Amino acid sequence: MTHVVVNGPAAWNTVVRVADLPEPYPHMVLASAHHESLGGTSAGKAVTLAALGVPTTLVTTLGDDDDAARVLAALRAGHGESLTVRARPALGGRTERHVNLVSDEGDRLSVYLELPAAPPADDALGDLVRSADAAVLDLADSSRELLDVARAARVPVWCDVHDDDGVGDYQRAFVAAADVLLVSDAQLVDPGAYLSAAVASGATLAVCTRGARGAIARDADGWWEVGPADVGPVLDAEGAGDAFLAGLLRAVLAGEPRAQALAEAAATAGLAVTHPGLGAPHATRHDVARLAAAVRVARVE
Repeated sequence: MTHVVVNGPAAWNTVVRVADLPEPYPHMVLASAHHESLGGTSAGKAVTLAALGVPTTLVTTLGDDDDAARVLAALRAGHGESLTVRARPALGGRTERHVNLVSDEGDRLSVYLELPAAPPADDALGDLVRSADAAVLDLADSSRELLDVARAARVPVWCDVHDDDGVGDYQRAFVAAADVLLVSDAQLVDPGAYLSAAVASGATLAVCTRGARGAIARDADGWWEVGPADVGPVLDAEGAGDAFLAGLLRAVLAGEPRAQALAEAAATAGLAVTHPGLGAPHATRHDVARLAAAVRVARVE
């Protein structure tokens, strides 16, 4: 049976809703709502993959505090045997925690309260990665040592580099190692050039998400344009990119044609923004397929 390993952050977050992100001067901001919930890009991917029926192991770093118990409870809720969590003990004993200010437009400012470090990978973790059908290695120091492990074992490496600007040092090793690369257009001056460079360097597929405008993608045969899923008003965009990757990965592992896989990625992201919370843990393969049927995916020059 197909098995995916996801390595990276799972956190406990306080999410504060505001009309607009605050300007950089002293003043008061009124929140429209606030709540506590599961956070972390790897958690978002893992719960979405599990919802879509993909057996997934999430490797993350947790402390021995109350927040760790909250994270584990949220990860395990409703996912049955599809999701396994392997928690590496955080050096210092504290679980990752953020305060996220989220605007009505979906923009986010994250304040990191705790950022735990993980111990070095052991042999069992290396074996887990080597046995996977795909390794999703998210931006985290704990993923760096696994990039070479996966590449040496010829396990496809999937990397989501979020709002990479193409210049910052931290993301470069992930971009270089990725067989499938996902990035947003938030800070890219020339997304097309970025994707072309990734494919020229060895990626089989590079995708740039563009929010409400859908996505563009590049593979060895040329360009794809992916329309957004028609889901109506956006309720919560948190983890939409995580859901996009999860939907794409499920379809690729199932052997779907490239156009269908991209349509299902957009559909899964669309389902994510219609519900509060991280990613699309409520998604079903039926709902994804139904929504994907109306997503426009086309080859472009």
